Amino acid sequence: MTGPLRRALRAVRWYVRELTDESAYERYVAHVRREHPAAAVPTRRAFERMRTDRQESDPRQGFRCC
Repeated sequence: MTGPLRRALRAVRWYVRELTDESAYERYVAHVRREHPAAAVPTRRAFERMRTDRQESDPRQGFRCC
């Protein structure tokens, strides 16, 4: 692959990951390591559970489908 094509594909991948919020865990891990270095970093599964619980408990999120 050529350099410009590789850069374009990386940019598209980054954009899709940000758009779908797939990179939220990586951002959270970086935050925990930077701001709370002694704290244990939760697994991705535990992070997703915390995130889901927080979203479901927030009344500003609107109604839930189920």
